[in-house]
Amino acid sequence: MYDLTGFQRDLLYTIAGQDEPHGLAIKDELEEYYEKEIHHGRLYPNLDEIVDKGLVEKGELDRRTNYYTITARGRRELEARREWEDQYVVELLSESE
Repeated sequence: MYDLTGFQRDLLYTIAGQDEPHGLAIKDELEEYYEKEIHHGRLYPNLDEIVDKGLVEKGELDRRTNYYTITARGRRELEARREWEDQYVVELLSESE
């Protein structure tokens, strides 16, 4: 996960949080989060890269629409990332409650 860009990590989180989302559903979620338009030229090459890394699988709904699912490896990478983040922020976040 260390070699992913922040955008690619956000893609991974978005895919993990949905049930077999297609590209436009992922794009819509990220546009809401980033509060700006995500161009296809940014979205799809990054999706392909996380597929190539084995973090996500791409399936075909029809000839024009693909869907994405997180792999077991992708799930492990997300868990490891959460553990790494928690060592730095879990105390900070619990103090504010």
